[in-house]
Amino acid sequence: MQLLTYIFWPRPNQVGYDNPKIIAILAICISFIVASFIIKKWRKGLHNTQTKKLSKSWSTALIWFGAIGLVLVISRVEDISYVSMRFLWVLWLLILALYVLLQIKLFKAKHYEVLPSERVEDPRRKYLPKKK
Repeated sequence: MQLLTYIFWPRPNQVGYDNPKIIAILAICISFIVASFIIKKWRKGLHNTQTKKLSKSWSTALIWFGAIGLVLVISRVEDISYVSMRFLWVLWLLILALYVLLQIKLFKAKHYEVLPSERVEDPRRKYLPKKK
């Protein structure tokens, strides 16, 4: 019962921006946003269409996860009721894990690379019957 109270408590203890956990979570959320721009630039240089298609949602998802994480961190530090609940962090982590697992599964199932093949010229071909 104490675990549920701990997770669903609407106003957890207020912490400051100097707390190492807050600094680490802020760094993670900001790195998500920066990584989204890096992935967007990386996708422009891709030549493999399958990789480009499978990585289409990555930059958008990283921006959303980073922005929502920043809102949750700032609401925790500024002591905003109900938005700073620990349950929202649990939900955020669960959705992030599900998204990553789904992307890994899709990438393993649908990613392939077209290998260049050499066309062998058969000398007998010119003697075989042709379609009229």
